[in-house]
Amino acid sequence: MCQLLGMNCNVPTDICFSFTGFRARGGLTDHHRDGWGIAFFEGKGVRVFLDPAPSAHSPVAELVKHYPIRSLNVIAHIRKATQGEVRLENTHPFQRELWGRYWIFAHNGNLKHFTPPLSGRFLPVGTTDSEHAFCHILDALATRFPQGRPAAAELHAALRELACEIGSLGEFNFLLSDGDWLFAHCSSRLSYIIRQAPFTIAHLSDEDLALDFNQVTQPQDRVAIIATTALTDNERWIAIPPGNLLAFHDGMPVALGETRTIAQDFPRPPSDA
Repeated sequence: MCQLLGMNCNVPTDICFSFTGFRARGGLTDHHRDGWGIAFFEGKGVRVFLDPAPSAHSPVAELVKHYPIRSLNVIAHIRKATQGEVRLENTHPFQRELWGRYWIFAHNGNLKHFTPPLSGRFLPVGTTDSEHAFCHILDALATRFPQGRPAAAELHAALRELACEIGSLGEFNFLLSDGDWLFAHCSSRLSYIIRQAPFTIAHLSDEDLALDFNQVTQPQDRVAIIATTALTDNERWIAIPPGNLLAFHDGMPVALGETRTIAQDFPRPPSDA
């Protein structure tokens, strides 16, 4: 399966530590060798780095690893191809504009025979089921809310319905952000951790690297990290129950209503927490 990584914070934060362990899964500690990408929100803008090469050996990934871009919302993806060739246009995360803001999306799973009709406003450039799903989601949101971006609770409810619909056709773990909120849907496997005071030392699972967050944070800082599997081996990660859509804001999950989706439940591997 592909690997997902997301970050949502209450103050602009860099993701260098988590990304160091994450990128190792693209051909070093795991077999996801079919490309990688990462997107950082900065105000209304987005920096996107994509490479169809394995992240563990990518010069672009090496640049990102040492480039402390500070952002409130970040989404990264390491690909193991199921649909679509290993090409740049099929590399996640994908980016589109809706309601005058950028949206970023990355998917882990396989949606078989998923070809819903699209209005033409959002069209896939590549040939993945993931990009088609993203275009379908934005199409549905644009149709449902023609006057513009709705309140967060309404948006969450609409996304939950779409997760139910699309998730019934296959495994549909995804991360979606508009630079304000980060939505995380778990179909089979997804976990998160909230780092806040009192901060501790974290040690990566995929690299022999530790970081004392007391040295790089302020007492008011709060950061949520979401990943397919735990990135550290000395912290307690919270497994998201399969078939749930969570919303993160200011570095923590926020209750916006019912989270349960009726997406098909896939067998869940043992917890990595």
